[in-house]
This record gives sequence, structure tokens and C-alpha cells, in this order.
Amino acid sequence: MTAAEVSAFLVQVFPQFAIGRSYKIEETRHGFARMRMVYGDHLLRPGGTISGPAMFTLADVAMYAAVLATIGPVALAVTTSLTINFLRKPEPRDMIGEARMLKLGKRLAVGEIGLVSEGESELAAHATATYSVPPH
Repeated sequence: MTAAEVSAFLVQVFPQFAIGRSYKIEETRHGFARMRMVYGDHLLRPGGTISGPAMFTLADVAMYAAVLATIGPVALAVTTSLTINFLRKPEPRDMIGEARMLKLGKRLAVGEIGLVSEGESELAAHATATYSVPPH
């Protein structure tokens, strides 16, 4: 699925994610998705940094976009595991999540997600995720 197709699908089945406003899918291809989380003060935690729950959400939605880009519009593909390591304090600005599929099996999709503050090259967080893929 293209970035526009994934975005339209997510708007339809998960309107609460504010796809196109708070989260923008910038690029997709087989096994890959690049997503932007648009900065807002509501994402901050004390200390002026992006909160862990906000970064966790970006990682999860970016991985879901990579899964959809690869297998098509499957609403019932669900997260079974997501582990995140917070590596450095992200700056209070847009955050970019790049998700890469490591393995796609019959029932599971496994991938990794790197999160960076816009304009930075060092990872703010790294996550690994497993999605359950329903039988076709």
C-alpha cells in the first residue's frame, strides 16, 4: 500500500489517531514506513521533553503502517509485543519514526522502529515489535 492508501485506511478504521493531523505517514514501501508525529505541547512531560507514551504510540503506529504497506488493509493485524528503549532526551519538536520489517511469516510480522527528533541523526528511542497477522 502507498502512504496515501495506508493513511486513508487508518483514518477510516482508527479515527482517534488523527492521521493526517497529529500523525503523518510520509513514505511507505514493502516492509517500511516513515511517519511523523507533529509536535504539540500536549506531547511534553515535565522537563520539556517528548513523553514516553507519545514515543511508544509513534513506534506502534509506524510499525502498523509498515505491516499494512506490506500485507494490505488488514484491520485485525494487532500488536502482540512492543519493547522500547529510550536512548536520549528528544527535543520538543516533530518526531520521526522509521519502521522496518525484519521478518514476515504466516502468522507474525517482526520489525524494528527508530525514533529521532526532526533534524537529529541520533536515535532518541529504538523499539522492536511483533504483530499478529490473521490468516487470509
